Amino acid sequence: MNRPKAAASIVGAIALAAVAFVPTAQAAETTARSATAACQLYSGSVTPAGAQTSAEVTAGTPPTMTGPATVGPSVFPAGQVRLSSTFEAEPNIGGIDRTGYVVQGDALYLRSYNFSDGIDQTKRIGGGWTNFTALEVSHFEYTAGRISHWLAYGLRNDGTLFRWQVSGAGWRSAGSATGFGAVKSMALISKTTTYDTFLANTRSGALYTIRIPITSPMKPIVTKVRAGTWQGFEAMIANKCGNYGTLLLGIDKDTKTGHLYAVGHANGTSTVINGLGKVNGTFPDPVNFRWGVVWYLDPLNGD
Repeated sequence: MNRPKAAASIVGAIALAAVAFVPTAQAAETTARSATAACQLYSGSVTPAGAQTSAEVTAGTPPTMTGPATVGPSVFPAGQVRLSSTFEAEPNIGGIDRTGYVVQGDALYLRSYNFSDGIDQTKRIGGGWTNFTALEVSHFEYTAGRISHWLAYGLRNDGTLFRWQVSGAGWRSAGSATGFGAVKSMALISKTTTYDTFLANTRSGALYTIRIPITSPMKPIVTKVRAGTWQGFEAMIANKCGNYGTLLLGIDKDTKTGHLYAVGHANGTSTVINGLGKVNGTFPDPVNFRWGVVWYLDPLNGD
């Protein structure tokens, strides 16, 4: 894919507007209330028919959503996709290259397509995914041309969180940790040179950060953010908002509704979270994910 030539167009076409969140509680709360209207995220879904959609969710009081619109018809076999990672969308001369990972049945696949430019690739990575409930990939570049890490995470239904090193040759085991059986959904909020961080809600309603240092052995650091009221979301999607904040979309699959939050820099129970309200429109599809820009222009700094 033509990554270097696409960089300038990505910034104009897809990159999110930046509004400064500063990592102090008072300043973060003031900023979250007054300035989050400039922040957006792109919520993706896989329909029962196997199409991919995209909806633009914009912060405000109340928040607004444009779409969803179908961006890729017949991308997957109907009714097969169970889990999806973030998908990267990269403008190219012949359209937009879209790339990400999905679980279909028991198998993990890399999916890349740009039907306008003749790209239509599906690569099977491996099996054994029947009992997994979450999938995400953290692709992080520290400076131009230097990949700091490319790691994948999967949560199994027995509460084991797995990590893999991703490379062109495939996925290589990079550790695991137990004790996550209560997690209902999780969203990646940070990618740094030394760790990745997820924001996770539990079935009992608590909200936690799970910081995972990239060193081995794998030793997640779990910190409580809120004690209750977060149990209603079966999916969460997060995107950078400003320098230190996160725009968080919680999706309730029972009611097919979404609620938007401005989250300050993660700081345990002192983390500032401002509810922006219910998003107009519905979220009817079985699989949800985040649309991100190409990985070297996709920082997440929520922790």
